[in-house]
Amino acid sequence: MTAEPAFSEERNADLSALNTFGLPAQAKRLLRLRSADEARAFAAARRHGDEPCFVLGGGSNLVLRGGPLACVLKVEITGRRKLGEDDEVVIVKAGAGENWHDFVRWTLAEGWPGLENLSLIPGTVGAAPVQNIGAYGLEVAERFDSLDAIDLLSGETRRFDAAACRFGYRESFFKQQPGRWLIGAVRFRLPRRWQPLTAYGDIGRELAARNITSPTPWQVSDAVIAIRRRKLPDPTELGSAGSFFKNPVVEARQCAALLAAHPALPHYPQPDGREKLAAGWLIEQCGWKGRRLGPVGCHAGQALALVNHGGASGADVLRLAARIQDDVAARFGVALEIEPVVV
Repeated sequence: MTAEPAFSEERNADLSALNTFGLPAQAKRLLRLRSADEARAFAAARRHGDEPCFVLGGGSNLVLRGGPLACVLKVEITGRRKLGEDDEVVIVKAGAGENWHDFVRWTLAEGWPGLENLSLIPGTVGAAPVQNIGAYGLEVAERFDSLDAIDLLSGETRRFDAAACRFGYRESFFKQQPGRWLIGAVRFRLPRRWQPLTAYGDIGRELAARNITSPTPWQVSDAVIAIRRRKLPDPTELGSAGSFFKNPVVEARQCAALLAAHPALPHYPQPDGREKLAAGWLIEQCGWKGRRLGPVGCHAGQALALVNHGGASGADVLRLAARIQDDVAARFGVALEIEPVVV
């Protein structure tokens, strides 16, 4: 008879080192799941009505309010490999606990470009589709093939394609189902006929400053890394969850009215005719860039990033976020939506 996997469990675990904001919180139970079998074993042993679970990846898109969480499942499933290829794409698979940035650089080292615009985004592979992470003109949904997720109520494993994931702007089916699904592995479709995406944001300017006119995938990745390091805080040095607000999407008529009053407002046309606005610009115009409210503040290099200067609680972060939302709404009539998950 095969023994059931035994997962690591800690009681009354401190979560402050497991979220990049460095916010204080505890878990009554912290389980580290290092394989899909362990996740299935946990689900099978879990009784209906047991305490709710929170699935934790890298903790990089998270605001912990501070109250004790009943049960936290830390996903540490690793492994990465190529599954196959044809004339159009290379299919690669990675465990949900793999570090996202390391995975991106690994694909480049193997000669499979396509994810370079998403370099240096903190977090894990399994969290990438939950948030549908995106940066510099690319979202993970555009390179997504499928994923395997374990139903924590039934213990069954289900494969989700892109349609089943219901991807949206920083949204997915899984983000709307907290505690129900644990992603074990993700597959990506990387294009064989690679073309650089350099028109969005500062990438073109960064490459021009390096006298690069026909960039390689590595050079695009290096440019993205340089931009992110220049603009965003390193969470190992200054607690942060990265970009804290979604870029708001407004109707074309509202955008036109805002441009009439604020001609410098960055805006990006959307396929449905609406316009995406730069949340960081709106926040900066309200005077919040580099400004503090108690132990938290807006980063001096990027107003979109809130940072923990030391000793902050989740309540402190949300208090600052509310002040920023109020100021932006009052000046521009635009509602900002928080991007991280608030627990």
